[in-house]
Amino acid sequence: MSVKMHLVYGGELIDTQKKDFKDFSKVDVVGLFPDYASAYAAWKDAAHRTVDNAEMRYFIAHLHRLTDENAEESAEPA
Repeated sequence: MSVKMHLVYGGELIDTQKKDFKDFSKVDVVGLFPDYASAYAAWKDAAHRTVDNAEMRYFIAHLHRLTDENAEESAEPA
């Protein structure tokens, strides 16, 4: 079974229609998770804790999609 790593992060946005953070140094990195279900649970918890702040948003990044071991091009420098 392969691990499909996910990153949960969030922070206050400049505009809720975009994904630009007000202060990148204050981005909340919730953590890395080995599957979507655990990442979703962490995302949901973080989102509920900050529900009173309309500019606060949390996201799930599918880090496993950034690497494809079967791809012809390598991400490693030559």
